[in-house]
Amino acid sequence: MTQVFFYHNAGDRLSATLELIARACARKKRLLVYAPRAEVAEALDRALWMVPPSGFIPHVQVDSPLAAETPVLIAGRLEQVPFTERLLNLSDDIPPEHDRFVSLIEVVGQRDEERLAGRRRARFYKDHGDEIRYVDLSS
Repeated sequence: MTQVFFYHNAGDRLSATLELIARACARKKRLLVYAPRAEVAEALDRALWMVPPSGFIPHVQVDSPLAAETPVLIAGRLEQVPFTERLLNLSDDIPPEHDRFVSLIEVVGQRDEERLAGRRRARFYKDHGDEIRYVDLSS
C-alpha cells in the first residue's frame, strides 16, 4: 500500500512543488519527480537552479551517471527506474506502477482542470486501497 499525500489549493503548482522538494532535501530525503511532459520537466529543472535564491537544489535526470548520489531525480518515464521511495507526480494522470513507491506526493493547483484531474487521481488511489492524506496549501 502506498501512502499518498495530496497538497491541494496550490496558488502556483511549480512554486508549491519547489517548496516540497526543498523541504525533502532539508530532511536529507531523496525524491523522484515524475514529469512526463518535457516542458514541465524543463521548467522544474530551471527553477531548481534558483532555489534557494543563494544556491540550488542538486538534481539530475534519472538516467544521469550522477543519479545514485543526487537527492532529486527527474524522470519522464518510470519504467526500469529502480528508485521506490518517494515519488512526486507532476503528471495529470496516475503514474505507472504507482504502487511500488512507499509514498507518493501530488500537488494540485486551484484551476478547475487541475482540481478535476486531482479528484480523479484521489478517487483512483482510494479505490486502489492507498492511504491518502490531504494538506490544504491555502491556509
